[in-house]
Amino acid sequence: MNQYKKATFLHLTLRFGAAFLVLFSIVKIGLKILRSGSFNQMITDYFGPETWYRFVGQLLLASLFYGLFMAGYYKFIKK
Repeated sequence: MNQYKKATFLHLTLRFGAAFLVLFSIVKIGLKILRSGSFNQMITDYFGPETWYRFVGQLLLASLFYGLFMAGYYKFIKK
């Protein structure tokens, strides 16, 4: 039997979401540094006093949706 079929839906969601959170944040920060050409500009845009809420919210929301989608796919659709 598939290892994903044995795991709980919540466990799969957290597992896929956490992996996506790490990868997505590294890629997003790296692309911002490359596009702006400055590490300080990335800090200002993503981690400023009024902008870090939006950055963290986007990461968490994207990770949640990805985790839910992948957990549903592996738990209920993939054979």
